[in-house]
Amino acid sequence: MIRIENLTKYYGSFRALDQINFQVQDGEILGFLGPNGAGKTTTMQIMTSYLAPSEGNIFVDDYNVIEDSFEIRNNLGYLPEHNPLYEDMIVYDFLKFVAKMRKIDDNLIKDRIKEVIEVCGLKRVIHREIGVLSKGYKQRVGLAQAIIHDPSILILDEPTSGLDPNQIAEIRELIKTLGKKKTVLISSHILQEIQATADRMVIINEGKIAADGTLDELMAKFRGDTLLEMELKNADEKKLESISEIDNKIKIVEIDDSKEGAKLKLEYPNTIDPREEIFEFAVNNEWKILEMSRSRTSLEDVFRKLTVEQGGSNEN
Repeated sequence: MIRIENLTKYYGSFRALDQINFQVQDGEILGFLGPNGAGKTTTMQIMTSYLAPSEGNIFVDDYNVIEDSFEIRNNLGYLPEHNPLYEDMIVYDFLKFVAKMRKIDDNLIKDRIKEVIEVCGLKRVIHREIGVLSKGYKQRVGLAQAIIHDPSILILDEPTSGLDPNQIAEIRELIKTLGKKKTVLISSHILQEIQATADRMVIINEGKIAADGTLDELMAKFRGDTLLEMELKNADEKKLESISEIDNKIKIVEIDDSKEGAKLKLEYPNTIDPREEIFEFAVNNEWKILEMSRSRTSLEDVFRKLTVEQGGSNEN
């Protein structure tokens, strides 16, 4: 288990991290979300012992980054945002070099390289120079070097940055595969990636923890109103305005009435669901419902609420 306790980091007089606390459970894929400059990379660099904390500590089982950085680094695999590769090296030679740097027994290196090649899908490019590979394959090589020593924890900083949609899907599936056997902390400002990959999310903003929980927990805590959009025929604007009489909690957001039909947007609290009553109201008024769709609070809504609307309360 990873425990971050009262972690604070100063760069001169600037406070990049401000007494942050959270945990990552064994076998969990934790999404670490935040806008650019929020403190994600700084946290990860302290976790990997690249930086020292100004205050507080990070514990990995019985070790901490201040006193046991070497032991912690042995248990970590790290893929930085800017993937550091020797691009003039052949993929196989690079992985062999990293294995030796990690002091893997010479008798085990060949088997370890074979295993990470299989897991990371590098068989087609193993004898090619890294510099000629696509960005997606370079990320795969970066992941391979991060797991060559079979660490129990993976730290991935923006692993899909700069990839095209197909490459993103491939790396996402690879991370899910690795997460079946390892604890994974993955940082990103791309909400869809975290939503599709992580078991739990921690949102950081201006160096402070803004939220911590599963997607359902965050939605429940920060949920807003439900928006219901309808497309109708045979409905006039005056009659449409009376739809709010069904329940005084229903608010009419927009009415767009034209010869082709009417478009109606309604808003109501998530605590009620008046769709059946609205349907019956439409039928009784001989309206033809061409479409009815609702949307609820999204992860993007939660993210914006925590990092934009509340940003003023998190000034350092």
